[in-house]
Amino acid sequence: MAFQKGASVTRFDQPAGVPDAAEILRSIGDVAYDWRLDSDALSWSGNAAAVLGLADIGDIATGQTYARHIDAEGGQSRVDVMQQATQRDSGDGVSYQVQYALKRGDEKVWLEDTGRWFAGSDGKPLRAIGTVRVITMRHERERKLLQLANFDELTGELNRARLTELLGATLDEAVKFRSSCGFLLVAVDHLGRLNEAYGFQTTDDVIAQVAKRIRARMRGKDHFGRVSGNKFGVVLTSCTPDELAVAADRLLAGVRDEPMITAAGPVAVTVTIGGVTAPRHARSVPEILSRAQDALHAARAKRHGSFLPYRPSVERDALRRESVRATDEIVAALNERRIGLAFEPVVEAQSRKVAFYEGLIRVDRSDGSIAQANDIVPVAERLGLVRMLDYRVLELVVNELVASPSLVASVNVSPASTVDPDWWTGLGALLRTDAGVAERLIIEITETAAIQDVDDTRGFVSRVKDLGCRIAIDDFGAGHTSFRNLRKLGVDIVKIDGAFVQNIVKSSDDRAFVQTLIDLARRLGLKTVAEWVQDEEAAQLLAGWGCDFLQGALIGLATRERSWTAGTDRAATG
Repeated sequence: MAFQKGASVTRFDQPAGVPDAAEILRSIGDVAYDWRLDSDALSWSGNAAAVLGLADIGDIATGQTYARHIDAEGGQSRVDVMQQATQRDSGDGVSYQVQYALKRGDEKVWLEDTGRWFAGSDGKPLRAIGTVRVITMRHERERKLLQLANFDELTGELNRARLTELLGATLDEAVKFRSSCGFLLVAVDHLGRLNEAYGFQTTDDVIAQVAKRIRARMRGKDHFGRVSGNKFGVVLTSCTPDELAVAADRLLAGVRDEPMITAAGPVAVTVTIGGVTAPRHARSVPEILSRAQDALHAARAKRHGSFLPYRPSVERDALRRESVRATDEIVAALNERRIGLAFEPVVEAQSRKVAFYEGLIRVDRSDGSIAQANDIVPVAERLGLVRMLDYRVLELVVNELVASPSLVASVNVSPASTVDPDWWTGLGALLRTDAGVAERLIIEITETAAIQDVDDTRGFVSRVKDLGCRIAIDDFGAGHTSFRNLRKLGVDIVKIDGAFVQNIVKSSDDRAFVQTLIDLARRLGLKTVAEWVQDEEAAQLLAGWGCDFLQGALIGLATRERSWTAGTDRAATG
């Protein structure tokens, strides 16, 4: 092995056939050194100049001259590591590993320095031996990974994870010192419109410029980052409620006052801000984020381009507690198989024979009470659980159809399920269990869901009918669908909203409306069902106008008993 100190070279004898140590070091790209701290002499292996890219190895022949080549901002040196070491040398030395940058002209080379230092009689480092390895490419990869882990790629600001971490640290400090901090949630307004008008490239440019304007108007001690697509977060240290409002107004003005210059031309941009003061109004990071979002929603409802601080709301908190309770109840009912069905008869208007039954969800609560569809479905839709309920109800209805070959039944499907691939997969699988089930199953969708996107609904209707089922529009009249769209949808049955049916005996307006619906549906070749039929007089009017089927209190309420009427067969629905 060869070590160089200036021009002198010291060689150590090696057994025959064993490769030279310098040759091994050259092959793996490592450079060995031996540093005597008492004399500051620093000896290097023969490959040092080539690996480190230095013209004269004499330039780093001492610890002091080597230190001059180390970038002050490029990490710790081995001296720093040895001075800060908490271990003592017990005779075997103390290991160390450190990364730092070596200046080489106008460029920097990153090194990984691995070695072991040995103490003198005074216990202080006397000698260090080790190797250095060039890791510039690895260091750059690690730097990029670290950048991605902590910073947003588009804006260069902190990402959500890192910002949330700093928010937690800021909150802990505020609690510890009994002070106050703040958080602003800043949302770029009408981002969807910008996408449509200018394209994603311009939108990204706008987001980046908004970030720069916010950064330019922040205090140096605060933290800033991108929370999501169009949202930024600002962590305000040592911030009172009044200072929170001042900071928000400063950011609003900074973004709003001048148009942003983009490749597509000048673009006027505003932001809306929700804020919260902690720990006064939030005592954890999730609470801070949630309540800032509440404030942002309130600000947007009031006026885009404005700021609102979080204000406690007894009603909102009660609703959230109820949502948590309802979620637990629905999930538990699904897991424990406490979801059931009640069937409400639909009869022919003229003969009063049962044509089919509508399957309605019932939930057996843990306290013994029963929840009906109106109690469960709206809550499930709001909480995003309705698709699981829809599939369970569909499963129960198909099971009844398989078990009762004379049964014809309808089942309601929520808008969320109509676009759910899992619901479609489940429907197809269930219908394959019995060849005669599909033609005895009627799928009901509400009119309001149908008119949200007529083309999507038309596709849904086509797929259902391809499987052999029929389609009914429920609550018809509530959404005021045009009959042109109704014809385009290709449905089989129209169920007239009971709100118009229940008062036809007393209300001339309702009579005119319902009669017109029945007449137009008949001209289009559609069957009609009148819901909420309360009395015989109303039933007679409906039958006289040509309504095909009746449903409601006069006909019979939903029941969980299974006593199918003999007239319920597949011919009855025409």
